[in-house]
Amino acid sequence: MNTVRISRQHPPRGRVTAGAPLAPLVWFKSGGAANILFEPADVEDLAIFMADISPDYPLLALGLGSNMIVRDGGWPGVVVRLGKAFAGVEQVDATTLRCGGGASGILVSSKARDAGIAGVEFLRSIPGTVGGFVRMNGGAYGREVKDVLVECDVVLRDGTRAMLTLDELGYTYRHSELPEGAVVVSATFRGEPGEAQAIQAEMDRIAAEREASQPLRSKTGGSTFKNPAGLKAWALIDAAGCRGLRKGDAQVSEKHCNFLLNLGSATSADIEALGDEVIEKVKAHSGVTLEWEIQRVGVKA
Repeated sequence: MNTVRISRQHPPRGRVTAGAPLAPLVWFKSGGAANILFEPADVEDLAIFMADISPDYPLLALGLGSNMIVRDGGWPGVVVRLGKAFAGVEQVDATTLRCGGGASGILVSSKARDAGIAGVEFLRSIPGTVGGFVRMNGGAYGREVKDVLVECDVVLRDGTRAMLTLDELGYTYRHSELPEGAVVVSATFRGEPGEAQAIQAEMDRIAAEREASQPLRSKTGGSTFKNPAGLKAWALIDAAGCRGLRKGDAQVSEKHCNFLLNLGSATSADIEALGDEVIEKVKAHSGVTLEWEIQRVGVKA
């Protein structure tokens, strides 16, 4: 395995772990190790680290690992994981929050409720962190990050800082033009005035609906495929006879067909192969080619 060459001119103040297993850090609980896992102490520490590492080595930002397959051969470079130092949420004005890249959707929506800010309740339903929301234009229940984002603060691959506006991110469905290798360290969201009780009621409604319709207590990766224009991925998968389809310990959820599950000891290869089989069956049945929403990263074993 190649090693990542890190300059010793500015030793990192955060935690650096060589050969770090990634399976415990992702929801599927499968996959290989990272050459280096870096958990920075703060933004300055991250910027110096990114400037010092060799530019030819891959870099991956990892949040809660909820929408990701890490392949069994692992990640051949650096994985950056933002911890508590990046999980703060502060109120900027009556309708605006500045949120750390490591803050969870539950925390952001709860802080918004406490501040009487409506419009970001949907983040309660996305099992990830602000950095991932911004990168993927995360969305649910009729809203997307593009509807509430003002700007985001990022550390670029060469270690420089940049503030990117909504327009500069070029959002489309579950996609942004965030520069390759950039790490989102904070984002500013703007909602609208609301009553805390009504905001909480909406959050409760969303939580109950998710609990009833999604396999939240399983080893899964969230929504697997993007919804084609005007269609629902789960309905196409169901119509193609894929509900409950298995490959080893990987299974298409019987509760929600757009979720893949690790029933126990599935490898990432099993999970990805099952997803590819679903794509083939849906294409054969309906003529529609599903696109992966889950990020698949790393090297196949």
